[in-house]
Amino acid sequence: MARAILRGIDFYYELSGDAPADGERPRLLFINGTGGDLRQRPRLIDGPLTDACQLLAHDQRGLGQSGKPDQAYTMADYADDAAALLDHLGWPSAHVLGVSFGGMVAQELALRHPGRIDRLVLACTSSGGGGGASYPLHELAALGPDEYMTRVISIGDTRWAQGGEGRDEKRFAQIAAFVKKRQAIPGDDEDPERKARGAQRQLEARLGHDTWDRLSEISMPTLLIGGRYDGIAPPENMENLAARIPDSRLEFFEGGHGFLLEDRRAFPRIIEFLSDAL
Repeated sequence: MARAILRGIDFYYELSGDAPADGERPRLLFINGTGGDLRQRPRLIDGPLTDACQLLAHDQRGLGQSGKPDQAYTMADYADDAAALLDHLGWPSAHVLGVSFGGMVAQELALRHPGRIDRLVLACTSSGGGGGASYPLHELAALGPDEYMTRVISIGDTRWAQGGEGRDEKRFAQIAAFVKKRQAIPGDDEDPERKARGAQRQLEARLGHDTWDRLSEISMPTLLIGGRYDGIAPPENMENLAARIPDSRLEFFEGGHGFLLEDRRAFPRIIEFLSDAL
């Protein structure tokens, strides 16, 4: 757990897992999704990834324990922040795993700083533009916390659509309780208005994401992974990414937008892909 001033902003980051020795362990930068806060539990960065990699993760600008400047954010800002963090740690390059919004940032990072990425994993994300955009979450921003959560769960997995055939209301309620508990951060006394402003800035930047016409410039080996029932980053969007990124492969797993927490095959596949470089 550490902090660094990068590009004039105070960033919170965590580094876990043993350092590489003689190239035996890869370095991995994890880039989180919309509203991502490293205090939320459970975390995708805890578990098998740290057993296989030295893992770096940070709260992005406007989120979590990082700074929240009241100014417009761009996708280029998020990508340049990530590159600055690699510089801070003295990492010439690393593998990168971007999830959802983090996958959008990872695309921009690959385009703006191609020499910094060895292998790229893009999970449940979209290119924007002609390749299709992820669900416009900014349209839900005015909802209350409980209604927002219910809507996002319903959208994130097409099997949970309101009134959908076969929807198990008891199971849906269990998932909603799990997500609500995950969002609660004990001891968080930050000003709610400041937090909301940072989150809104991220949603505004997300609106401007469009790498579609530049995807052919992504040159590193890329693994694209998605959920079969994802309604936020639909399978079609993942297929469009695969069609444009030259050295890419696409695999789908059981689940919706949260398939990484649902399908136990996903993380071993990520580790296998990253280990191919050793």
